[in-house]
Amino acid sequence: MNIMTALVNPFFYWLAWIVIPLIVEVIPSIASFFILLWKRRKARARINPPVWPDVVIIVPVYNSQESLERCLRSINDSDYPKQNMYIYLVNNMSSDHSFEAFQRAQEQFGDLRMDWLNSRQGKSRALNLAIYNSNGKYLINIDSDGILERSAITRMVSFLELNEDITCCTGTVLTNPELVEGYKRFLPRLLRRLEFVEYAQAFLAGRSYDAEINSMYTISGAFSAFRMESIANTHLYNTDTISEDTEITFQMRYLLKKRVGICEEAIYFTDPIEDFNKLYTQRQRWQRGSIEVASMYPGIKLVPWRYLRDTNIKALLFDHTFAFPRMIWYLALVFLLIIGYSSEVVLIAMGAIFLFYIVCGYLYFYISQYLLRPFGRTRRYYLSRWADVFLLPFYNFAVFFIRFAGIINSINTRSNWKTDTLTDEWDKFRHTMGSSMTKIEGVLGRIQRAVNYEDKYNEQKE
Repeated sequence: MNIMTALVNPFFYWLAWIVIPLIVEVIPSIASFFILLWKRRKARARINPPVWPDVVIIVPVYNSQESLERCLRSINDSDYPKQNMYIYLVNNMSSDHSFEAFQRAQEQFGDLRMDWLNSRQGKSRALNLAIYNSNGKYLINIDSDGILERSAITRMVSFLELNEDITCCTGTVLTNPELVEGYKRFLPRLLRRLEFVEYAQAFLAGRSYDAEINSMYTISGAFSAFRMESIANTHLYNTDTISEDTEITFQMRYLLKKRVGICEEAIYFTDPIEDFNKLYTQRQRWQRGSIEVASMYPGIKLVPWRYLRDTNIKALLFDHTFAFPRMIWYLALVFLLIIGYSSEVVLIAMGAIFLFYIVCGYLYFYISQYLLRPFGRTRRYYLSRWADVFLLPFYNFAVFFIRFAGIINSINTRSNWKTDTLTDEWDKFRHTMGSSMTKIEGVLGRIQRAVNYEDKYNEQKE
């Protein structure tokens, strides 16, 4: 019996810490690296059609007075013909001076054809309102808190013109390097550098691989394009979820049975995350949105052997099914030492899995810098961040706990774009603990008084 215990306990320990991550994450990452390497070695074609088609650009606006002019300037500076662009700015019940920013942009960029529409609350409603009013061959969505690379629209349209089997695509979303380096303090700047590397690898490696096997989980709501004829055959953007971009992707793949792609050379620079509180609310919102959308498609065949082919299965398996066991193992480390595991075994296991993640990070780093070759300045900045790849597993480790909190919070809270920050939750925790301690102290006080009363009564009798 002791021999069996000695064999079984290490087996399950190494299974949880090494074997499962190897099968679920590391081996697929290495396989995707070689597939992307083989695909990207081939020449990438690009065409300029004899006549550029008309495109409608939708810019949802919500309290965007600080960024709206920059966004519209980037569209104005685009190399896409202005006479073939029509821009709808859809106001999502802003409470600031966004309209005044739009008026200034009208004066500055007189060649742009722009309209301002007022919508009800919600980004999906704003997008749908603009779609109802749109005519053209392609529809492009751009968030108002970022800027386009000069050739982004041209490259996106060229990509769709060349790949007629792809019905919609996402561009590459990166955080703005100039704004990242604008932070003076080291730790805030490091957080935003890691975010930049994360975005680059997520789009240029992760989603690029998903597009190759037609299993993209979501196109980016910050910068994406659709064939107008395809989006007209959908239910448009769903107003019952905070991840309308994921849901529209599911409609394209599962309802229309269309291919979803990525144009890696169409780059959109978004503002970096303001602070850890914003990162906390953003990732919780993404996590909740993925759960909501998955629940809307119960008919999808969630068979485990389709794990490598279906990103929905992968996301549910990794983000949700394995989330609780992973959390238990993280919290159980101290108990492993108590029940007899040596500290060397625990540290070796943790070190091994982090080493695997670091190796995968540098494989993706190579693919990403390769795809950034047409953009010398951005590529040089990305290459300068080579050391940050070493820290990326630790950043992802912290993000995992945020996403786990998103799963927990989605159980007993209503879906809402605005969620509590880490500071808000900490304040609520302290208030709840303070209230609970007050109640406990009250109960203890009553017990103490009762005991003291009995003691005094006994003393008086004696």
